[in-house]
Amino acid sequence: MTRFTTGRRERRRTPVRIRRSGAKMRQAVPPDGRKARRAERREAILAAALEEFSARGFAATRLDDVAQRAGVAKGTIYLYFRDKESLFQDIVRTMLSPLVGTIEGVLEIDAPMRVIAEEIGELFVREVYLTRRKDIIRLMLAEGPRFPALAEFYYREVLARVIAAVRTLLQRAVERGELRNAAIARFPQLLAAPGIVAILWSELFDRFEPLDMRALMQAHFDLLFGTIKSGSRR
Repeated sequence: MTRFTTGRRERRRTPVRIRRSGAKMRQAVPPDGRKARRAERREAILAAALEEFSARGFAATRLDDVAQRAGVAKGTIYLYFRDKESLFQDIVRTMLSPLVGTIEGVLEIDAPMRVIAEEIGELFVREVYLTRRKDIIRLMLAEGPRFPALAEFYYREVLARVIAAVRTLLQRAVERGELRNAAIARFPQLLAAPGIVAILWSELFDRFEPLDMRALMQAHFDLLFGTIKSGSRR
């Protein structure tokens, strides 16, 4: 009887040892590794979503297509994003908010407005116009009227911050006498106008007449601040 009872106890204890062993194996996976995999999966979903939004537009994009392009199950998307709108919003935050922060940081630079404007213009060309970030702005221009909640989000997260920073810079330029027309300070949108024109042009007409974005920016700044004598540019 004793041997039988002992055997039963041993058989009952065996699964416990296996479960403990399994728990140790699970704990052996580094938390940083799991975190890195989650981050990679999230980035893959964002990249796939931008591809789908760019190709189909916001309205026609389905989360099934985003999941297929990202190589994940559709349910996986909901582990990271509430719905298609929140997915688009996170693309904006991830891809544009750091650039907005850079522009806001320009306020700390004590330099002529023309120099600062050229730096912002080059930042736009290099980090927006020549990258996939351009597609986000193009999407807002095309889909914003149909989806006012997205337009409001984009204005709050991007435009309002950029406009406030540029307005401060232009007002400082007025005080220093750097603007040819002080009324320009009322309309910070004027500084960004060539960028919007260039994005629309590249989408519709660039195959007929390619646009030199940097030359366009320089011509625009000449109109706002006056021309720079030959050889004085950096």
